[in-house]
Amino acid sequence: MSLRARTFTQLSLAGALLTLAVAAPPASAADRGHSVPLRVATYNIHAGAGSDGVFDLDRQAAALRALDADVIGLQEVDVHWGARSRGLDVAGELAGRLGMRVSFAPIYSLDPVTAGEPRREYGVAVLSRFPIRSATNHEITRLSTQDENPVPAPAPGFGEVTLKVRGVPVQVFVTHLDYRADPAVREAQVADTRRIMARERAELPGARQFLLGDFNAEPSAPELAPLWKELRDAGAGTPDTYPAEAPVKRIDYVAVGEGVRVRDVAVPREPRASDHRPVVAEVSLARKGPGRD
Repeated sequence: MSLRARTFTQLSLAGALLTLAVAAPPASAADRGHSVPLRVATYNIHAGAGSDGVFDLDRQAAALRALDADVIGLQEVDVHWGARSRGLDVAGELAGRLGMRVSFAPIYSLDPVTAGEPRREYGVAVLSRFPIRSATNHEITRLSTQDENPVPAPAPGFGEVTLKVRGVPVQVFVTHLDYRADPAVREAQVADTRRIMARERAELPGARQFLLGDFNAEPSAPELAPLWKELRDAGAGTPDTYPAEAPVKRIDYVAVGEGVRVRDVAVPREPRASDHRPVVAEVSLARKGPGRD
């Protein structure tokens, strides 16, 4: 892992208590062959608010549960951020409701309004049915929304977790790329992403890689083109994802690396729980060898 990256694994209290009680999904006969099945999803949860602007974690938990995913990347995640999410640890709350482990990677970590309260944080997260072996919060180029006169600079919020899925090492990255019309920051973020993923891949040979997130650009956007040199867009040909009530563009992605075969992918018709729709993919992981299963 990069010396510049801040490495940590954050398990919610609920997730930690469940670690001994909840085992990873049992292996099937197929798992003992040449590939391992996995269900992976991404969802921009809009800080817990639905497309109607109402904060409702029960509604979001129900939408996430319906995905029946083993691993979920979340974007726009509040942890004690403020009134809009009732000061809650949204990542931990959702993990507890779903009985999953959680790793949270803040983009912003600010001092509390009142001394002694938790830090106000906002970022991305990974929920996993499998134990999280390690987690890193990488820096990529960002244009801060918290500064009055921001300039592009390295900042955290590109989360990575390492899992072992029935014997197969897996690296899951979750990201939220810049939203502005000018693609310059996204171009820099894509370059950073490719560099980091290549380095991490070299440090764990044979790992299967996933990039999950809200890229804030459609698949044909020139700034995303370099990503598709090493990754494959699992959702190619699926419906649009944003805005949730009547989607007009596809900006949410499950992207997969070498050794991952996409068997099925869907954009569930979920118009209310967030302002984005989720994406969920059924994949299989090659146990060994450099090529795709």
